[in-house]
Amino acid sequence: MNGSGMPQGAFQALDVDDPPVIGGYRLAARLGAGGMGKVYLSHTPGGRPVAIKVIRPEFAEDPEFRRRFAQEVRAAERVQGLYTAPVIDSDTDGPQPWLATAYVSGPTLAVAVAEHGPLPVSTVLLLTAGVAEALQIVHGAGIVHRDLKPSNVLLAADGPRVIDFGIARAADTTALTGSGVTVGTPAFMSPEQAAGRAVGPQSDVFALGQVAAFAALGRSAHGDGPSHAVLYRIVHEEADLTGLPAELTELVRRCLAKDPDARPSLAEVLALCSAASGTPQLRRPEDWLPGAVTTVIAGRYDAPLPAPLPAPVPPQQPPAGPGGTFVPAAPQHPPTAAPGAPGPYQPTAVSPSVPVSPQPPMAHQQPPAASSHPHYAPTQAAHPVQPPQPPQPVSHPARRPKTGVILGCVAGALVLIAAAVGYLGNLGGSSSSGNSGDAKRAGTSGAQATGGAKSGGKKTGSPSGAASGSAPEATVYKNINLADGYALKFADRPLVPRHDGGYYDLDLLCGSGTCSVSTVGNELALLDQGAKGSLDACRHETRYIRQGDGISVSRLSEGRQFCVTTPDGVIALGTFQGQSPSTSASDYVTLDVTVWRDAVPATDG
Repeated sequence: MNGSGMPQGAFQALDVDDPPVIGGYRLAARLGAGGMGKVYLSHTPGGRPVAIKVIRPEFAEDPEFRRRFAQEVRAAERVQGLYTAPVIDSDTDGPQPWLATAYVSGPTLAVAVAEHGPLPVSTVLLLTAGVAEALQIVHGAGIVHRDLKPSNVLLAADGPRVIDFGIARAADTTALTGSGVTVGTPAFMSPEQAAGRAVGPQSDVFALGQVAAFAALGRSAHGDGPSHAVLYRIVHEEADLTGLPAELTELVRRCLAKDPDARPSLAEVLALCSAASGTPQLRRPEDWLPGAVTTVIAGRYDAPLPAPLPAPVPPQQPPAGPGGTFVPAAPQHPPTAAPGAPGPYQPTAVSPSVPVSPQPPMAHQQPPAASSHPHYAPTQAAHPVQPPQPPQPVSHPARRPKTGVILGCVAGALVLIAAAVGYLGNLGGSSSSGNSGDAKRAGTSGAQATGGAKSGGKKTGSPSGAASGSAPEATVYKNINLADGYALKFADRPLVPRHDGGYYDLDLLCGSGTCSVSTVGNELALLDQGAKGSLDACRHETRYIRQGDGISVSRLSEGRQFCVTTPDGVIALGTFQGQSPSTSASDYVTLDVTVWRDAVPATDG
């Protein structure tokens, strides 16, 4: 996904609409652009080049895309293979989602073939074997690539690298795919993908056969032309392999079988490559690529660095005093803070006349010219100046605060406000300490769609379990079919799956051949097999699933239960009853859900 496979000298200077910094990485050049975003060159603090893909604003504004993108990036971070470009950093929550991968010094297969023609048989066999080995690692992480094509295969001196694995899945079901945004390349899709059917690992095997044919023939096996015509040929016609070397015929034909079950496994692909090479064990020599391509690779090690930082502003001369004498400069140590001040002010080495910018400009803003634009510098000030910040470690870029931290801060602020209100009420003699507690509990329940008017700081009607100390009423919903991409909001009455984006409490997300039940901002815990779930069991359960990971449906059997606890006092017990059959047109799970609203008592601390 690094887009580094571009012609010699194709490191492009940053445009005025390109941000100078992404996630703390100073950008050095633009590497390219694709259907999902732009790709930039940067470096780690230790000097290692990295490629940063910044997602297009159209996708970033789609909540469904963000959810899927976050899941796929988390899965991609687990892929660590010899023939993959690993994901080393990402931010899926910020205004500009991005991810960083290791920079690969080498052209894409598409560029190499376009500039130097078809590759020799020995190179194609080593290429195919390397990509097959990469796909084994990708599939082992539960990912289906879905967009394997020549521009997603980089040719490095020590072998190929597969990039962009699984990321296309994030955009595959968003509304943007039907409004002119193209994700995936028709000429390298499998028949099942072209027909809109379910896609599994064998779809990547078909694409691997197409990539091998392209490398050997210099063209697509199913021809060019309008995308609908190419897709029709992929689904209904056999590939045109005229001119394909005999050593590659069996390998390519088997990979391009229309029936997924008829295609070889990746282990069989590796065996076919070894057999076609005439050796029991494939060995990759240093000159595995043609000389012309190797020359191109050598020129790519000289990656450009970011523009130099602006020179520091020299200190101003001290002002002249009466009679032409100079007033001594202020002492070079922080002045003592006034009583009650948050802390001593830390002076910067920048003129006060320089404007202060709270953060680097975003992509949609118009930054100044590159010669004067700010660049990230972990140890020096740059123009325009950031507000004084506490020292930050430079071993990795700064991260955005996590959802749990934000919720904790908000909850803490609400507690302080409620305490202040109660204290002022006591001073006026209008409430007792008990009424203060009632006011806090009423504020908590007000965030839930539980009905009932409030009067005098208390909720009218039957008291909730949290307010009265008794067990809250349980509401049971049977046989909820929660489909892929749909979510439940526990405040809904009745509780029905929704597909309108925004905040949610429980959803089902399927991708890369597996489905997971997950939540955002809540506590999710899987109970032990055979354990009987209840309100008390959920209240005392602390073995929470890590935020964003979810519970894989493969871990659930009929009757297995899990708990969800929300920050606004709702506890839900989910009971797994089953999942959609393989013949179903959609993926879904069937759940019984018991909801206790106002289930977590408010504390008086």
